[in-house]
Amino acid sequence: MSALCDENALDVLCPMHLILDAAGGIVHAGPTLKKMLGHRRLIGTQFFDLFQVKRPRAIDTLEDLRGVCGVKLRLALVHTPETTLKGIVVAATAVPDRLILNLSFGISLIDAVRDYQLNNADFAATDLAIEMLYLVEAKTAAMEASRHLNLRLQGAKITAEEQAFTDTLTGLKNRRALERVLSRLIEGRRPFAVMQIDLDFFKAVNDTMGHAAGDHVLQTVAQIMIEETRSADTVARMGGDEFAVVLPDVRSEKILRQVGRRVIDRIEKPIAFQDDLCRISASIGTVWIQSDQRPSIEQLLSDADVALYASKHAGRARHTLYTSDLRRVANKTVPPLTKQRNS
Repeated sequence: MSALCDENALDVLCPMHLILDAAGGIVHAGPTLKKMLGHRRLIGTQFFDLFQVKRPRAIDTLEDLRGVCGVKLRLALVHTPETTLKGIVVAATAVPDRLILNLSFGISLIDAVRDYQLNNADFAATDLAIEMLYLVEAKTAAMEASRHLNLRLQGAKITAEEQAFTDTLTGLKNRRALERVLSRLIEGRRPFAVMQIDLDFFKAVNDTMGHAAGDHVLQTVAQIMIEETRSADTVARMGGDEFAVVLPDVRSEKILRQVGRRVIDRIEKPIAFQDDLCRISASIGTVWIQSDQRPSIEQLLSDADVALYASKHAGRARHTLYTSDLRRVANKTVPPLTKQRNS
C-alpha cells in the first residue's frame, strides 16, 4: 500500500517519472511518459530498450545507473522522434532495490509539446515549464503581430514610393523616376538611349474637344508606348504632352529608328473619343549614349530636346537622332522653333 501511495503521489508531483525494478525493468511510469509512449509497452520493458543515457558516458547497465544516483543525466528516447531529456535517478526508500528516475525536457520542451501534443495537464502544477510555454506563446504572438505590422508598414512605404514616382493620369513613371533611372545607367557605364517624345496638335484636341478628350489621348498614347517597347525599357511622362522612353543596352541605330517609327505610326492613327476622333502625331528626338560617355542628366535631356526641336522643324511626325551639329543650328533658331513646338 505504501508503494502504491508513493506511485500515486509521484504521478501528481512528477508526471514524467519511472520506477525500475532490481533487474532494470519498468514497473511504473508517470502519466506524461505513458502519453508520450502510448503506442509502446512500458511496464515490463527494460529501461535501456527505450532510453539511452548520453551523459555521463558508458551508462549501459542498471549497476552503472545505480552508480550515478544524484547526478544530472542527459538522456534520449531511442525511437522516433528522438527526444532529448534531462533526468536524475535516486534509490527508492520504500523498496530499496528499486530506482526512481525523474525526467524533464529541458530546452527541447517546445519540440516535445509539438511532437507529443502535450498541454499544461501533462506537467506538474509547480513546473516552470508551464510559465515558459506561456512566455513562448506570448512572444510568438507578439512577434507575429510585429511581423504583420512591419509588412503593412513596408507595404505602405512601397505604395508611397510608387506614388511618388508615378504619373497619376497615365500610370507611367514621372520625371523624378526617370532621373533616377538615368542616373543609374550613367553610373553603370552602359550604352542606352533616351527618346524625348512630344505630341503634335495635342493643344488643338484640348481646345476643341475638352480636357476629358485630352486626358483620354494621353492615356492611350501611354499604352501605345508601353506596347511598342520592351519590359526592360522605361516609359515616363515628363509633364503635359511630353514623354520619354529610356532604352538600355541599345547597340544599333537601326533598332532606335525602328522603335521610333513604330511609335509614330501608332500615334498617328485617329484615337476614338465618344462620337469623335482625336487626330494627333508625335515628334521624337533621341540621344544615344555610349558606354564611354558620362553626360549629366541635364545635358542628356537638353540634347534630346534639341533633337526633338529638329523633328518639329522638319515638319512633325519625325524622328531625329542628336548630333552636335543640331545644337549649333538650334542655337540660331530656338525662338521660332519654340512657337512651333507648342502648337
